[in-house]
Amino acid sequence: MKTYRLSRRAGRSLEDIASYIGKQSAEPERGAAFVSRLRAQCEKLATLPGLIGRPRPDLGTDARSFVFGNYSIVFRYRPDTIDILNIVHVRRDSGALRDDI
Repeated sequence: MKTYRLSRRAGRSLEDIASYIGKQSAEPERGAAFVSRLRAQCEKLATLPGLIGRPRPDLGTDARSFVFGNYSIVFRYRPDTIDILNIVHVRRDSGALRDDI
């Protein structure tokens, strides 16, 4: 069974997302809960057969994205894993996003 691997950048993004949601809602546990659901979605992407997500040639070779809530999970399939390259808000400009992959 495939697993997922977070890049350092994706890990930092998850921390930032949890912090932002926690501050905006004044409930830190809400941010942590959402990040937990994002991680569960990454795990699900790794276990689903076939190629899930939208091809994103603008973000690099073999890059794909999958939208979860207001966030886009950017990843690449590998033989035994999927590499989570970054997790970003869907309103983020794809030109700026390319620099963060």
